[in-house]
Amino acid sequence: MDKRLVLSGLLVALSLAIFLSPFASPWPDGLEKAAEDKGFIDLVRLEPVVSSPIPEYAWPGIKNKGLGTSIAGLVCTLMLFALGLGLGHLIKGKNKQ
Repeated sequence: MDKRLVLSGLLVALSLAIFLSPFASPWPDGLEKAAEDKGFIDLVRLEPVVSSPIPEYAWPGIKNKGLGTSIAGLVCTLMLFALGLGLGHLIKGKNKQ
């Protein structure tokens, strides 16, 4: 695959993560809204099994919510890109043998 195409896709994803993530809806997602509407939201486990390194999509310690969300989007996008790239190389390497 053309490296320029991959880098272009990464730049688009990073731009979206940085500039659009602060405008994400603060309202509950569909499942949470349904649980509230149907009255079983209180049955949900309050303590997570594994704590999130980036809770509530905001970088911990940054007071500006928009900036914290942008940084979280940037870091998570880079992490997922690296994971995808690594898996791609592993799969490609196994297919060559």
